[in-house]
Amino acid sequence: MRRLLLIPLLALAVGSAYAADDVPDTSVYAGAGIMSSSVDNLEGTGFNLDNTSFKLFGGARFSLLGAEVDYYHLGSESRDFYFGGADANARAVAAYAVGYLPLPLLDFYAKVGLNRWQLNGSSGSTGLFQFSDSGTQLAWGVGAQAHFGNLLGRLEYERLNMSGSSGGAQIVSLDVAFNFL
Repeated sequence: MRRLLLIPLLALAVGSAYAADDVPDTSVYAGAGIMSSSVDNLEGTGFNLDNTSFKLFGGARFSLLGAEVDYYHLGSESRDFYFGGADANARAVAAYAVGYLPLPLLDFYAKVGLNRWQLNGSSGSTGLFQFSDSGTQLAWGVGAQAHFGNLLGRLEYERLNMSGSSGGAQIVSLDVAFNFL
């Protein structure tokens, strides 16, 4: 049984060594993605943002390490209640350090950094609730990307900590990027 487990590990090591030779020394990329995000219980109001929205990102890669900056439109929501309407929205910007595991067809990556988030909300009824909160907290993500010439296709999961919500933002995105170098 141990020998059977050794074969995939050896293949992974050989593939990683092969791919590391093909990784360019430096690359710069920019892209956009469509994302499904969830931000729950904004400021304790019970308002939840579960949206399909967009993100923009750009970064630089230096062989197995890189840096990336992402902008997230986490969505907005309007609701009608018996006391009137209410609105809420959220957005964030994150800066990450990125580590890559290159394989022949895919790169797997993990990223960790800080996000600057902003939450806003108000009700149509004066004085019922209104909030505007922001902060800077931990952000992390994992993903995989495939290369198609200078185009990159990415699938990733990200988590942005936000003290103004219960659990922060959870994001799953499908991205396309262009590699300039």
